[in-house]
Order: sequence, then structure tokens, then C-alpha cells
Amino acid sequence: MSEEGKTCTHASFLELGQHIWERCDTARALLQRGCPSDRLEDPRGSTVLLKNRRITFNPKEQRRQRQQGQVTQLQPQTVLLNLRPGEPQSFVVKFKRVEDYPIDLYYLMDLSFSMEVDLPSVKKLGADLMEEMRNTTSDFRMGFGAFVDKTVMPYISTAKDMLRNPCKRTEPWPCTPPFTYRHILSLTANGSLFTELVGGQRISGNLDFPEGGLDALMQAAVCEKQIGWRNVTRLLVFSTDAGFHFAGDGKLGGIVLPNDGKCHLHKNVYTKGNSQDYPSVAHVAETLREKNIQIIFAVTEEVRHLYEVHVLPKCAVGTLSNNSHNILQIIVEAYNALTSEVVMENSKLPPGYHISYTSRCKDRKLRRGEQGRRCSDISVGDEVSFNVSITAPLCVPAAQSPPRVVIKPQGYSEEVEVLLSPICECSCQKDAVPHSPTCSHGNGTLECGTCRCKEGRVGALCECDRAESGEAFDSYLCRRDNASEVCSGRGECVCGKCVCRKSGRKPVHAYYGEFCECSDFSCDQYRGQQCGGQGRCVCGACRCHAAFRGRACECPLSPESCLSQDKQICSGRGDCHCGACICHDNRFRGPTCELCPSCPSVCTLHRECVLCRAFSLGLNPKECETRCVHLNLTLVGQAGVLARVPPSPGLHRCMEVDTEGCRVHFLLRTGKKDDVHVALERGNIDNLEFAHFQRELEQRRWDRRDNPIYRSAITTTVNPKYKEQ
Repeated sequence: MSEEGKTCTHASFLELGQHIWERCDTARALLQRGCPSDRLEDPRGSTVLLKNRRITFNPKEQRRQRQQGQVTQLQPQTVLLNLRPGEPQSFVVKFKRVEDYPIDLYYLMDLSFSMEVDLPSVKKLGADLMEEMRNTTSDFRMGFGAFVDKTVMPYISTAKDMLRNPCKRTEPWPCTPPFTYRHILSLTANGSLFTELVGGQRISGNLDFPEGGLDALMQAAVCEKQIGWRNVTRLLVFSTDAGFHFAGDGKLGGIVLPNDGKCHLHKNVYTKGNSQDYPSVAHVAETLREKNIQIIFAVTEEVRHLYEVHVLPKCAVGTLSNNSHNILQIIVEAYNALTSEVVMENSKLPPGYHISYTSRCKDRKLRRGEQGRRCSDISVGDEVSFNVSITAPLCVPAAQSPPRVVIKPQGYSEEVEVLLSPICECSCQKDAVPHSPTCSHGNGTLECGTCRCKEGRVGALCECDRAESGEAFDSYLCRRDNASEVCSGRGECVCGKCVCRKSGRKPVHAYYGEFCECSDFSCDQYRGQQCGGQGRCVCGACRCHAAFRGRACECPLSPESCLSQDKQICSGRGDCHCGACICHDNRFRGPTCELCPSCPSVCTLHRECVLCRAFSLGLNPKECETRCVHLNLTLVGQAGVLARVPPSPGLHRCMEVDTEGCRVHFLLRTGKKDDVHVALERGNIDNLEFAHFQRELEQRRWDRRDNPIYRSAITTTVNPKYKEQ
């Protein structure tokens, strides 16, 4: 089935020698070729909302009433798209930041020796952050974890005394033995417990500057059960004053096994730190995206540039003060920045599929392209919408289950599941008739008006046995008038009948006919279009639409294009042929014979009669009376009177020169009897022109002394040898 057309299922629709695929075309073309309108098959795509739970109005009120319904910020949840190949289907995704949405925050801290001055600020963070977050949500939980680095050389010293106390001190207390990552407190709403457990932590130490932060990040993300992550807003605060080791650095310690991205906590301690390499930044980014974790980097100014990486989804970076006393401010500001922007993303599409987004944010302006995926400056209670459009490619072999794509806002656990169901079959295929009598006594299945033959049977109606059909006999039946080429060289002979092929230059062009002698792309062209765009090419000849004729349908039957402004055909001076005027007189030209460059003007044609009737000049009295009786003459005093007459259709303002060289002004209105108003005032041309020249000269006269650039045209030269006698 063509992705851009329709299918005709009428059994006798195809002509002899035509292929089955020629049943597919546009509706207009199929109807013109004789397909009954009730046999047009045109399946359309559709969008079905399978799960469309409404956005939660007020989660706090819901909890107060002890309703255990899931809090919803994203709508709909499941969509089924029935996709016609090449035809996009769209649906709207709504997002709203609801009030009092639950938050989980996990604090991951670097406990290397350089962070000793920061630990007291973190110890008092629990109660302060709990108090601050009450302004945002009543359902807030915190957890805590710490990291140092892999416990092998060259990251730490493996001397026994250094493994016991990497700081080499006893006052005010010794350092704790080094570790890769330790989970200390699962997510809890008990702020006092956070303060108590963090207060019991001691600093540790290592040798090199970078730390094992990526190991800790990976475990904090994938160990969901141990951390206690819920499907709510997930925040992870990563606090350090150093850089990080990444994939490949493990070789320095003899560790070559890649990080597998799985949870390896035993009694809350990471057990694979010394056997698996550090994860890559991209691996961590993909895991954070998959687990819907939004990360806040609280780092010192010296290493800030290391954490401003663009590959991580939904992250914010804040600068720690010398003792981390501003950590609370960093977390609150970063949380507001992260949650005020919504960025839609989707899982990988099946091959050939295309997705696009447009958005309407708070300002209701339409955004397209990459900007169509995001909305910024979103406050609690604001609702924004995204229009998602998905297009399927050409039909591919059907999979066991319909492909799916997941759409969700970055950093949020809620998602829209989109099931993709391509439409690659016509509904008439469900009504197939096996062993149909139409197909040569049951030798095939009648499906959508055509026969699908059994193995070994060929022919349009499965009427021929391939084994019994003789090649020489078939070839003879497929030659037109004993021609040398089978099927005119445009097809193959099957069961004594020609099966025509498509054109090699343009696959949309096909041959047909008993001997493939016909085509629909070999007709005459007019103005660059086959059949002038006003007809259909049938077997090499144009079949013109009702209002046109000619070999290329170039001639309109209507004379409309030949009508002049006065609605006369060719201005009454020619004949309309094939939509164009052919003028009787060669002097006339133009689309409607309206132009005559060599013809005298209407004023000149009436000049002799005006002169003889008004001034007795030119024609003798008898000739004047005979030739000029049609004039309805009115005399006025001066030419100025004529100038005040308003313009109107058919009115001509004329100025002619009489036999004595004087100007004569008159108004002429043409009709059955021409009306002429003539001014009795006449003026000699020479006198008038000289008077005009004098006026111009007077206007341009000035004193020579007033013109600073004036130079006289007269030059006087004195001969020094001249002596006056």
C-alpha cells in the first residue's frame, strides 16, 4: 500500500498487462481511471489515549484526607498511535508543577583530608535543610553517603600504619581508614538522625588529588533499594573540593575490568572498588538519566570548571565557601533552578521513525525545534504543554510486539509510554477468500480484488500452470504483429500474457496494454506540463478536461482570455483561437488587439472636422458638411473652461495644431454621435513658446555679484607691442 495514496479493491479495475501495485494511487487518479468510489481503500492513522489520569490538584490535601492515590504531574500516561507510513500523528503532553510534591535528597560527601573544615557545616545541615524545605514540601527525606578513593596504590598509601590512620595524627582524633564509598544513612524524614549520624563521621585521606567520586555516584544511583529512592523528585548533592578519576585511570592501580554499572553494596560498603575500573562520565550520565536523578554539584571555585560538563542531564553547579557554610543556600537555589525548567526527552526511536516537538510555555508563544522541547521559569501551579508528532517510515516487517517509545521530562520519574502501531495492510485483506472460484477454479486466494496464486500457478487469474506452459508458445502470444521484441521490450511474458514493468527512469511511470504498448507519460507537453496540466495521458494520447482541447490540451474552449476591457472578443478587431487573439489588421497587436502604435489617435481623427466646423479651416464647406455631420459641436470661450471639466469614461482631452500653426483645445466624448466642446481661444505656437521661454529666463535671472562662482564668458587680452597711433 502506498503511503501517499489509496487502493482500489474492485476486481476488474486493472487493465490487461497491469501490475497489482497499480491499484495504488491518489483518490482522484483512481476515480478517473474508473474505480468505483465505494471500493476505495484508505486506512487512516489515529491517536488513542489508553491511560489519561488527570494532573493532581493538591497532593497535600490528598494526603490530609488519607487518599493514597499517586501524585500526577504529567498527562497522559499511555498513548497508542496507529501510524500510516509518512503521515504524522500528534498528541499533547501536559506538565504541571504541583504544590507539595515529595522530594528525596541524598547528600554524597568527599571525606578526604582536605574537606575537614567542611564537615562541621554538613553536620548541622540536616535540621536546617529540613526546616528550609518545609516551605516547598511537607514530604521531604534526606540521606547521606561518603567517599574517598580506591584503596590501592597509587591512590592511597598501602603501608599498614597509613591504612589504619592515613593522617598520621591522634589529636584531636585519628583519621578513619580509607574507603571507596560508604552508604551511611538511607533516605529518612528524621532530621535529627541525619545530624546524629553525620556528626559521628571522621575525615579520611588519600595520596593523589582526584577522588573516586564517580564510583560513589554510580552506586548511589543504582542501589535504589539500599538508598531508599522513591518515584518522586530525586536530588543528589555531590560535595567536594577535588576532581575525579574516570574510566581508564584504574589501570594505574592494575584494575582493568570495566565498571558494570550494578549495585555492589555489602553492609553498606562498596565491594568492587578495587576490582572494577572507574565508570566513564557518559556511563554515569546515562545512569542518572535512567534513574531520574537531578544532581547538584557543591564544589570549590578551583574545580568548578571540571563539573560544568554538558553531558550530564539536569545538573546544577554551586560554589562552596571555604568551610561550606553556604551549602544550604547552594542546595535551595539549585533546586529552584532545576525544577523551574522542564526539558522533554525520549528513548531511542525504532529505525526510520521521526519525532518532533513544539511547546507553549507560560507566555503561550509557539516554540519549535530544540526550543520546542523545553520551557523555563516554571513556578508551582504553572501548566505547560508540548505537542509531540511522530512519523512512521515505509512499512517494515512486523515485529512480534508493537514498538514503543518513552517520553518524559528530564529528572522526573513520570513518563508517557507511546505504543507505535504502523498501518501496513488494507482492511480488505481481512476479507480474503481462499480457493476463490474467481482465481481459476480455486487456484488462488482472492485478496483486495486480485488473485494471490498457489505455488506453481501464474497469470492474473492463476489460470496457467508454470510447468505446462511452453516458453516458445508464450513468447509468440506476447509479440505484437510479429515484432521482434516480446511485450514491446517493456515487460515479460507470463503464461502467454504480457506483464508490464515500470519505467527505468521514473518508477512512478508504468507501461500497460496487451503488449505493453501503452504508457501514461509519453503525451505532448504544453508549457512544461504533460497535456498542459489540463488532461490525462492515456496510452500516449491526451484526454483533455471538458473545458480544453488540442493535442496537449493547450486550447481552452472559453473565450474569456480574449475579452478586452469593454468585454468584446479581441476588441472587435480579431478572432479568438485557442485562447489567443488573431488580429484582422496587422497594425493591431496586444493580447486583445487593443494596441495600434501606427494608428492616429482619436483626437487626430476628429481634427479636420473640429477645424472646419468651429473655425472654417481646412475642408471646404460642402465637404465639411458631408463628412462632419456626426459631430455634436459646442463652442466655449477659453481653454480654461475645458480644463475644469472632471474626467469620465470615454472623455478625451485634445490639443491639435490648425493650418495656421495655432493650438486648438477641445474635449471629445465618443459615442453613437460624438460630442465635442471646442475652445474659441487659439494661440500661435511660436509666440506661446517664446513667451514661455521669456518667463523661464526671468525666473532664472540673478545678479552676477550674488553668485560667488560666476565667471564671465568674455576674455580681454592686451597686446603689449600695440602702440596707439
